[in-house]
Amino acid sequence: MGILLYDLAAADDAIRPSPFCWRTKFALAHKGLSYETIPVRFTEKQKLPAGHSKVPVIDDGGKIIGDSWDIAAYLEETYADRPSLFGGAGGMAHARFINTWADQLFVNTGARHIILDIWAAQLPADADYFRTTREKFFGATFEALQGERESAIGAWREQLLPLRLTLRRQKFLGGEAPSYADYIVFGPLQWARIFSSFDLLAANDPLNAWRERMMGLFDGLAGTAKLVGR
Repeated sequence: MGILLYDLAAADDAIRPSPFCWRTKFALAHKGLSYETIPVRFTEKQKLPAGHSKVPVIDDGGKIIGDSWDIAAYLEETYADRPSLFGGAGGMAHARFINTWADQLFVNTGARHIILDIWAAQLPADADYFRTTREKFFGATFEALQGERESAIGAWREQLLPLRLTLRRQKFLGGEAPSYADYIVFGPLQWARIFSSFDLLAANDPLNAWRERMMGLFDGLAGTAKLVGR
């Protein structure tokens, strides 16, 4: 049996949106490792291995690892004979910066623009949990947050300029081939794409070409994912 991945699910079991789980799925695919997923919803934390309360978590033959970054580091060390996620210690150090930056920009800030869409795709109990915890985190109602989308999205998109300038010169953040840095940034964009028909990227954004390349990787791993309402 391959690796088990505990993966966040929405109301529809086939909707697997978590940006952090997508990072792990890409890391596993990059390493050429087979895996099976176990769907877990927000209010089903009892399904997770003892000591863990958030996805992703992997079970690799009894070795339990949680957190997408820790999982990537584990895979890199344990399966060192397979394609590298980081390209060495320097690449791993740089990817850690990108991990922190992407979490702040995409997950903590970008989520404001699609928060009602995320909420609407949950089962009732999960929707209640999601609203209670996230409205406390953001300090505002979902309606207020997403209501600012049209006026706020332009300033948010401007913050992607470093990505545009980098990807103007190379195909991937990893260079000619993707690295874990690409998976870090792509995960939240996939999350938004799954949940919402509102595109975080403008139609003429050069980043769309990179996103399309990412969706085609590993036999369309991300490109074939089921989308809410589509």
